[in-house]
Amino acid sequence: MNFALRTRHSVLPGFGLALGFTVLYLSLIVLIPLSAAFIKTASMSWEAFWATVTAPRVLASFQLSFGAALIAALINALFGLIVAWVLVRYRFAGKKVIDAMVDLPFALPTAVAGIALTAVYSSNGWIGQFIEPNGIKVAFTPLGVVVALTFIGLPFVVRTVQPVLADLERELEEAASSLGATRWQVFLRVILPAILPALITGFALSFARGIGEYGSVIFIAGNMPMKTEITPLLIVIRLEEYDYAAAAALGCVMLVISFAMLLMINLLQSWGRRRLVAGRS
Repeated sequence: MNFALRTRHSVLPGFGLALGFTVLYLSLIVLIPLSAAFIKTASMSWEAFWATVTAPRVLASFQLSFGAALIAALINALFGLIVAWVLVRYRFAGKKVIDAMVDLPFALPTAVAGIALTAVYSSNGWIGQFIEPNGIKVAFTPLGVVVALTFIGLPFVVRTVQPVLADLERELEEAASSLGATRWQVFLRVILPAILPALITGFALSFARGIGEYGSVIFIAGNMPMKTEITPLLIVIRLEEYDYAAAAALGCVMLVISFAMLLMINLLQSWGRRRLVAGRS
């Protein structure tokens, strides 16, 4: 009886139809394009593939792309948590404006963001003209790549952590304080375990976004081979040279490495959730 009622009032179609649509949609949007990249790469011999992906210029681009994305994601995990905390826990004038500004990297075209960051951090820019004489050069350096990836990745952490902080029960914090816990103890033992899965998710999203970023980076990076050249740009260069197999090979390597790192992050996130549930029980 209850099963019949649930079935009758279900908004979605039957399980078989819904599952078939899901598999078809994911195949058309995700699986088939990715499979095409691997199929194109398979047309290369192993020697040609290895020579392509281990070339010094390619390895330097891998190091910059993944290293800069990781550093930017770590920065966003820290400061994104602070921004989310301020937006949730405090009331101040202009709060809604700042809250809306967090989503600006989502709406702003990445090329516009890259041009703006380059104009600000160049040697004659608003900020660059003051920090470059002190030995801090941002534009056209790997540091500029980190700045661009931090800019476009911040909203992922803020918007992931913010609702979790908003739903966090204040009674738990008050109970811990009444038992003599300091502010840091309340944060480390009550708040942080509750928001850790969301924080890891935001970190993973920011990291994944940074790996494939192109528009905001090519302007501020300078695109110097072996120094500030990211892998997505190198793939575009191979495509312009009509070397489709090499471009597909680089894309497949990035895909495999990204999938492995995201899998590790997801496993860590699952471990954090199990630990949180075990602690509550």
